[in-house]
Amino acid sequence: MSRNPDTLFLDKFLLNLTSNKSTSQSTTTSAKSIVQAWSELRNALQFSSFNQHHHQHLQTLVNSQTSLHVADPQAKLLLSILTSSNFSLPRDSLPLCFRLLYIWIRKSTKPSFDIIDSLVEVISKLFLALGNDHVLLFSEAILLLGAFSFVHSLSENTKNLCLEIFCKLLVDKCRLVCLYDEFVPNVLAGIGYALSSSSVNVHFVRILECLFGIWGKGNDGPRGSVAHGLMVLYLIDWVMSNLISFGFLDKADVFAREIFGSFKGKYASFAVFMSGIGVLRVSDRYASSTGVKLDVVARMRTSATILVEALVSDLVSRTLGFSNIGGDFQDRLLLQCVSIGFTRTVSFSGHSSLFVCLGLSLLTEVLPLPRLYESMFELSPSSGELKVNEIKEHLDNILFKEAGAVTGVFCNQYVLADEENKNIVENLIWEYCRNIYYGHRKVAVHLKGNYDELLKDFEKIAESAFLMVVVFALAVTKHKLSSKFDQEIQTEVSLKILVSFSCVEYFRHVRLPEYMETIRKVIASVNKNEHAYMFFVNSIPSYGELTNGPDQKTKYLWSKDEVQTARVLFYLRVIPTLIECLPAQVFGDMVAPTMFLYPTSTKYIFSFAWFFHKLVLLQAFNQNLYL
Repeated sequence: MSRNPDTLFLDKFLLNLTSNKSTSQSTTTSAKSIVQAWSELRNALQFSSFNQHHHQHLQTLVNSQTSLHVADPQAKLLLSILTSSNFSLPRDSLPLCFRLLYIWIRKSTKPSFDIIDSLVEVISKLFLALGNDHVLLFSEAILLLGAFSFVHSLSENTKNLCLEIFCKLLVDKCRLVCLYDEFVPNVLAGIGYALSSSSVNVHFVRILECLFGIWGKGNDGPRGSVAHGLMVLYLIDWVMSNLISFGFLDKADVFAREIFGSFKGKYASFAVFMSGIGVLRVSDRYASSTGVKLDVVARMRTSATILVEALVSDLVSRTLGFSNIGGDFQDRLLLQCVSIGFTRTVSFSGHSSLFVCLGLSLLTEVLPLPRLYESMFELSPSSGELKVNEIKEHLDNILFKEAGAVTGVFCNQYVLADEENKNIVENLIWEYCRNIYYGHRKVAVHLKGNYDELLKDFEKIAESAFLMVVVFALAVTKHKLSSKFDQEIQTEVSLKILVSFSCVEYFRHVRLPEYMETIRKVIASVNKNEHAYMFFVNSIPSYGELTNGPDQKTKYLWSKDEVQTARVLFYLRVIPTLIECLPAQVFGDMVAPTMFLYPTSTKYIFSFAWFFHKLVLLQAFNQNLYL
């Protein structure tokens, strides 16, 4: 597995999996430039002079990482440059030398053990003289030492010495280095190499403690992120796959016992959760194993499942009802990782807390429209100062980009959840629809004509929210509009879906089969109950609500309110299917004022005429004049 081209450089592998674009720094450097660079470096050693242009040649070689091959003679040249007493190597050139040596050790099939021994000694002496202002160098050293330890044919003495220095460097510098996001992949990759190779359990446990202690729970350390969580997930997937493939089953057991069996409160819950997802992915791949390997995989899976369920259950108990969401960064981060993590494993069994957790994550982190609407005005409610960057950043966020995948997992879990939690989440979704209707009305009135680009960004998120609501509503109708539930429950659910759809109608820009199927099912259900369609008609916004703006401080013209108009049009399309049973008084009180408010536009005239015709027929029927 170490020679898999996708994971040849584990740091790049982790970074590319969590980035929106390719992060490879390799350029199309010509062979001539590469040959010249090595020649100039040999001259530097020969003439005992290392200048800025030599540094540039190092950079040229590093920039060619993907295509560059560093053989033992070049590695020996770099060692000589590092240990030369004839010139002082600039500090900013050291990380480049380490990076070239990393390329050497990862691409070489039989690296020189003598060179490795010498380099380990050089690194050991070098870091005794360095302060805390060399974080790039520390990150490259962690990566290089980890890669050295991953050379399986290395002698035990050299490997142990390498791991001793590695662990000391981790303990002393790891959290410092990880304060800088750009260096986190180096640290995690170095840890991955070391975990996959360390044959002494004391090293293995120390490295694990450093890994899960990076983010910790204090405020003085690195701040975790979804990207970090994904790196942990793929790192553990890679490490555990290696351990099982290489037959290091004892260390796989140690991992499960140390991380899942005795979860330490000082560890960041998001990192432990994502490591659990990584283990679940590995257990899926090795599910067909036999003998001892199968036993180990089964124990790993059981331990990971128990811990994941416990973390999710605790999170739901703290955040359900939105009372604490937004106040605790660690809880928000765990919510985000739950949604993104479960899109990367398909075998997790149904768990009601997981379903609720996915719902909370969708509404508050993946598609957090109510919070974003509020952020529009929180700096200065009177002036409505804008948080443009927050909206742009969310659109570029991996959470938003995977909203569809999260929704798919969410709806699959709906089928498996118990009825109590189904009802809880359904009510959260319908409330969310009302919130985005009122929130988007207010924001649209404020932004229209002045900040149209920002308004479009809001609507991109809202369109994804609409799709989520439609897919979820279809799952609800398939489950609850059936003979398993009495008519009263079916009618109540149908009404809630109709009202919710009216709230998000403005964001419907395409004809979705799921939308049409849901509408047909719920209208058929409402048609069976006179009180139901009365309730639906009475849910039309009143004349006063239609003519008064959402914000008294902003000039408002109801005919320009497109969000509200879309909702009214939804009612005007649905009500004709119920008009035969609609009492004239209800029509006069609720429908007619709305119809007379909109008649000047040709697209409403036909609806108005249809209503009027139906009303006349209805009155004639009630008076026994309709034959």
